[in-house]
Amino acid sequence: MPYLIETWDKPDSIPLRMKHRPDHLEYLANNASLLLASGAKLNDDGKDVGGGIYIVDTDSRNEATAFIEADPFFKAGLFEHISIVRWRKAYLANVCFL
Repeated sequence: MPYLIETWDKPDSIPLRMKHRPDHLEYLANNASLLLASGAKLNDDGKDVGGGIYIVDTDSRNEATAFIEADPFFKAGLFEHISIVRWRKAYLANVCFL
């Protein structure tokens, strides 16, 4: 069963996020085979709220933890808090898994 990883950035860390964003995007591209979905959390007006969501296709919490800890955002100290929970696929891209 996959894991959902949610991150929250430290306050006032947009400059740190922008500095490490190219390396973060490269990391995601290099690990695309593990990602079912990922993206930044946004306000209703489309502005970044400082954090993201990743759904990683792994059966191990240790692998999910290793994935987020290898992310350049994590290595740069961007995150204030990280949550990792198991996730059961029910609907994804208009496909029902039930």
